[in-house]
Amino acid sequence: MRYALLMHYQEMSEGELSEELLREGQAAFDAYGRALQQAGVLISADVLQPSAATTTVTRRDGVTQVQDGPFAETKENLAGVFLLDVPDLDAAIGWAEKCPGAQWGTIEVRPTATALVEGGWTR
Repeated sequence: MRYALLMHYQEMSEGELSEELLREGQAAFDAYGRALQQAGVLISADVLQPSAATTTVTRRDGVTQVQDGPFAETKENLAGVFLLDVPDLDAAIGWAEKCPGAQWGTIEVRPTATALVEGGWTR
């Protein structure tokens, strides 16, 4: 079963995080990614650019609106996504608790409803 691990945490401005802490975080995520890969459960992983780089698109009543910035002002922002294929929710939670981002943010574990795989939709 596919699960998305959605990493939410407070964004920091440039220079707010020391180079040493940044390197430690990168090393921790590198190790986590390798562990997911070696376990054969990683489908994909993406770290997102800061929310300031966001463009929001809506279409209401036939009118498209494009807006710079995130849709909602929140304390925590979506920072990245790991997509896993694991047997069940317990396995997904097990991987979520190992995610380095859980130390300073929230990891939302959400099962996927459908997936586009090799050109076709699956459940």
